[in-house]
Amino acid sequence: MGQRLTQIATRTGDGGTTGLGDGTRVPKDHLRVHAMGDVDELNSSLGVILAEPLPADVRELLVVIQHELFNLGGELSIPGFSLLKDEAVARLDAALEQHNARLPKLQEFILPAGSRSAALAHVSRTVARRAERSLITLAAQEPVNEAPRLYLNRLSDLLFVLSRVLNRANLDGLGGDDVYWRSERLARAEASPQDAVDDTR
Repeated sequence: MGQRLTQIATRTGDGGTTGLGDGTRVPKDHLRVHAMGDVDELNSSLGVILAEPLPADVRELLVVIQHELFNLGGELSIPGFSLLKDEAVARLDAALEQHNARLPKLQEFILPAGSRSAALAHVSRTVARRAERSLITLAAQEPVNEAPRLYLNRLSDLLFVLSRVLNRANLDGLGGDDVYWRSERLARAEASPQDAVDDTR
């Protein structure tokens, strides 16, 4: 490991294969490598969010998640290995409940927009969904532990909630509220409140 960290350009992958954590070599387009890459991209996207002004509790949470995603990637790199703990999934559940409890209930779909930090959280949410899909695809071919799949599922939900939290944090002067999808029903409600009442009967 020390040699690998020191020598970045090993040239061992020039033939289109890469080494897993157990020493085996697989093609770089292997399903396991796809899943590992999506998790790596997800972790990198969280790093971009962390470069923004954030509430202290959100920043602390994202740093913990980055470490756990590194564990998740390490687990994927060694078939049959277990590294991500069930406690990590429980921690996301608790954070999801805590942050969602402070938000107003949604009356309409929202767009992935608003403040820069909120928009970046939405980007990370979509990457988390892709990583989850990659993991499910891999699990159809090879044994995969349950915790990584549950973790990515919870994380995408949490990032949606955090995008709403960050829009309200207004630390960059651009937040304040969710950006709502302007559906026909919402447009009618704004044009005629009575029509909106009739529409719900």
